[in-house]
Amino acid sequence: MSASPGANAAAAPIPARAGIGLRHRHVVDFLRQPPAIGWIEIHSENYLSAGGPRLAALERIRQDFPLSCHGVGLSLGSAEGLDRPHLAALRGLFDRFEPGLVSEHVAWSVTGGVFLNDLLPVPFTDEALAVLCRNVDQAQQAFGRQVLIENPSSYLAFAETTMLEWDFLRAIVDRTGCGLLLDVNNIHVSGFNTGFDPDRYLEGVPWDAVQEIHVAGHAVAQFGAEPMLIDDHGSAVADAVWRLLQSALGRTGPLPVLVEWDTAIPELPVLLAEAAKADRLLEAVRAARHAA
Repeated sequence: MSASPGANAAAAPIPARAGIGLRHRHVVDFLRQPPAIGWIEIHSENYLSAGGPRLAALERIRQDFPLSCHGVGLSLGSAEGLDRPHLAALRGLFDRFEPGLVSEHVAWSVTGGVFLNDLLPVPFTDEALAVLCRNVDQAQQAFGRQVLIENPSSYLAFAETTMLEWDFLRAIVDRTGCGLLLDVNNIHVSGFNTGFDPDRYLEGVPWDAVQEIHVAGHAVAQFGAEPMLIDDHGSAVADAVWRLLQSALGRTGPLPVLVEWDTAIPELPVLLAEAAKADRLLEAVRAARHAA
């Protein structure tokens, strides 16, 4: 009899090692020979079907790796509330695969029942804060588990904003008991585009809530005379982002670190080499703490 989904790793927490996103073009490699990686992440919405080869492959791969589920369509910033069928479908996925972590974005992507293919920003105001907290509470109740929220990547600052981004995130954490997925590439991108100091951002992070960190590549676009960073996850991690990761880990100690690469996806060895860089940083942090 075959093992049940996740039999070897079902209840395992996400280790404080580097992980990578499981992408379709790498599934055959994973099935042929599981790579030396600490854990995997999936985009939840890619696995909401009732069956089929994609789910069958995940069931097999899940036996070898702790799993994190990262949502891109829950729309926590939607003033009209969350889509109940979508919540139910996600709950079914989580019950089936028992992820160690579940996360979503501080963004909105649904209006009038229409799902938009983007993660749209919210202003950092009391009104938006109330909406986010209400929706995070609803999601955590529906899933029966804690949700991590991910800080956004921003390309402009709202005139209506009345609080700093890190204070906004802290307020959500304090009011809902959710955790924080800290994306340091997003911090770098948003800081460049909107003018805040990434190191000042790190000083304001509620570190006791951070349970996972993301790193990724970004692109540089030109709009007239002004450059802008685009959070496209389509290249190797930039040196400035590695530096922010090192600074973050210096505050927290080792945590799970995910290397995201979602566009222009390379061959698996290229992605594994990026994860190896993150693992070396994690080992350096462990060594420094042990020496101290």
